[in-house]
Amino acid sequence: MEKPFLMSVEDVFCLQQGRMLMLTGRIERGRVCKGDEVEIVGPGGGATARVADIDASHVRIDEACADMHIGVLLRGTAAEVVARGHVLAAPGSISAHGCFTADITLLSEEQGGADVVSGDRLRVHTRSAAVWGTVTLHGVDVVRPLHGAEVTVALEEPMALEEAQPFAFRHHGRAAGSGTVLRLPR
Repeated sequence: MEKPFLMSVEDVFCLQQGRMLMLTGRIERGRVCKGDEVEIVGPGGGATARVADIDASHVRIDEACADMHIGVLLRGTAAEVVARGHVLAAPGSISAHGCFTADITLLSEEQGGADVVSGDRLRVHTRSAAVWGTVTLHGVDVVRPLHGAEVTVALEEPMALEEAQPFAFRHHGRAAGSGTVLRLPR
């Protein structure tokens, strides 16, 4: 069975004096067809819209599938509702969360890894989104380079997340490690 449609929004363009939006990005999974209803998920809540058209390299197509870079044309959606870092998805298939539990691993010191303690702010990167979050460690006082731990991250803005989703993070302005989402609040 095919997984529901999901596309990471990389850029947003206003067309026809703001009456239409073109969202560009790569389809991560599933397929989308002209006329499908889609949900915009990310900071600031979500909205639904109907796909007016699909653009693939300046050619209008009726359907697009996983791994294609496309533009999705939406009619009647306000530009303030969507930005880079949001996702376009099948309605109800993914939601935005303000915190999550994850398993993280730090890079070596030479690669940018530095000690992480509870209360540190990390810049979490997943898909095309980047959001600041505060980390709380579970069962340890400090995570050292080349080590890992289970943590909870409280984000400053909600982002579209799923269990088992990979992410990277920066600490002190440098690439510091990566992780996997273990649990989301219910």
